[in-house]
Amino acid sequence: MDDAVFLYVTAPDAEIAGRIARTLVGERLAACVNIHGPMRSVFEWEGKTEEVVETPLIVKTTALKAPAARDRILALHPYETPCVAALPVARNGSSEAFLDWIEKTTTT
Repeated sequence: MDDAVFLYVTAPDAEIAGRIARTLVGERLAACVNIHGPMRSVFEWEGKTEEVVETPLIVKTTALKAPAARDRILALHPYETPCVAALPVARNGSSEAFLDWIEKTTTT
């Protein structure tokens, strides 16, 4: 059984977030992508403090598919250095049926 992984991603807006989500699900690299409402991000970039509105995504995938999903996100993303962070999902405390669904949905 492949371990589940959530990829935390930020996009510049809902349109790009939707394009990334539809591509990942359509290519079976993710079982589901949650697109959240706008959030404010404050960060340092090239020596300056920046503050922008972004759209966060949670990509539900497996450890096996995570590298390909990451690569696809990076290819679709307009940022020079986009946030793509892999977060392992602990089986202990998670719904087995949900984890099984992620694995089944991402298997081609």
